[in-house]
Amino acid sequence: MTLKDKTGQKVPQVKFQTREGHDWVAKTSDDYFKGKRVALFALPGAYTPTCSSTHLPRYNELYETFKANGFDDVICLSVNDSFVMNSWQEDQGATNLTMLPDGNGDFSSELGFLVDKEDLGFGKRSWRYSMIVNDGVIEKMFIETEQPGDPFGVSDADTMLKSLNIEIPKSVTIFTRPGCSFCSKAKALLTEKNVDFEELTLNHEFSIKTLKAISGGTVVPQIFVDGERIGGADELEALYK
Repeated sequence: MTLKDKTGQKVPQVKFQTREGHDWVAKTSDDYFKGKRVALFALPGAYTPTCSSTHLPRYNELYETFKANGFDDVICLSVNDSFVMNSWQEDQGATNLTMLPDGNGDFSSELGFLVDKEDLGFGKRSWRYSMIVNDGVIEKMFIETEQPGDPFGVSDADTMLKSLNIEIPKSVTIFTRPGCSFCSKAKALLTEKNVDFEELTLNHEFSIKTLKAISGGTVVPQIFVDGERIGGADELEALYK
């Protein structure tokens, strides 16, 4: 297996069979790339562990960052049929992404990234990579290292954005409980500052045991930013002051 960087070349011109509602819709490479700047990430298969837990969710999460920085679309490609890709998109809640079913592997093959996964019972699948495509021309590629298994170190959304010196929004999580006035105060401040955050509620998404293991205490709210514990509502307010 020899994977060659195709930066500067045009993407393959192939046909894709997609399923929209109850109808088959034939599309071509031009439908996805012509006159657009897109971020495409390709992966071995829908519903597989790394693809479902990390690769796809992060591109979906950072979709608005891509859009705000001149990208027209973010595309997920896999050598799966359209039924599988559509079902996976729904299962993941990945409504921001365009799912590209390379069912016959034509695109992956012509690009030179169709690889043998027969040892896993997969047959021929796409190697994991990502690329920026501008009006059908590959602007930059991020290709995983050629080694056994399923390496995942450079084709992620963060790496692509960092290569363009694009600021990545911080990941914010707040642990709360129902009826907590300090939790409401902290959430209101985050909303006022236009900070996108994930809320985890006591006895729904986590337990007191989990909170103590993570934060060292049992008091809520507890706010974490990019892995760093900020504290509660007062600490958050002080941080912004």
